[in-house]
Amino acid sequence: MSHNHDDCSDHAHSGQSKLESVLFSCELSSKVPFYTFQGDEEEDLEHFLELRTVCLGEGAKEESNVVEVTAMNHLGKTNSVPIANLHLSCLPMVSLGDFELKAPVTIRLKAGTGPVTVSGLHLIVSQVEEPDLSDDDDDDDDDDDEEEISPIKPAKKKQQQ
Repeated sequence: MSHNHDDCSDHAHSGQSKLESVLFSCELSSKVPFYTFQGDEEEDLEHFLELRTVCLGEGAKEESNVVEVTAMNHLGKTNSVPIANLHLSCLPMVSLGDFELKAPVTIRLKAGTGPVTVSGLHLIVSQVEEPDLSDDDDDDDDDDDEEEISPIKPAKKKQQQ
């Protein structure tokens, strides 16, 4: 599953960028208690993880299953935050909306034995080079646009006799 956008101003600092999204899922359990999401090391790509749901899997026990994520904040410091405390009888699934984190991200089953499935989207942002257009062509187009738009004139009122 992949989706492309031509312009994504949320992630781009300047110019245009291309956004591709791919389905993401991982399962945490007592055997595999954490998963680390990392993007490719290419310079022109940024990788984000948009978490959507955290759900208990088949065979989960009647216990609390706490899931936390560890990621960097805007200052470059690593923070760990619990995002779900699931229990089979009262809260087997949590919808996170669009919880977006920049790679690298570690998802950990901090308490419980699971299985817990974490799903969402892997977002890949790449810079798109803009085509080199002649300045003369741009100016001509702008002049044409201005000529086509005429100001709105007020309606004339009839004088009553």
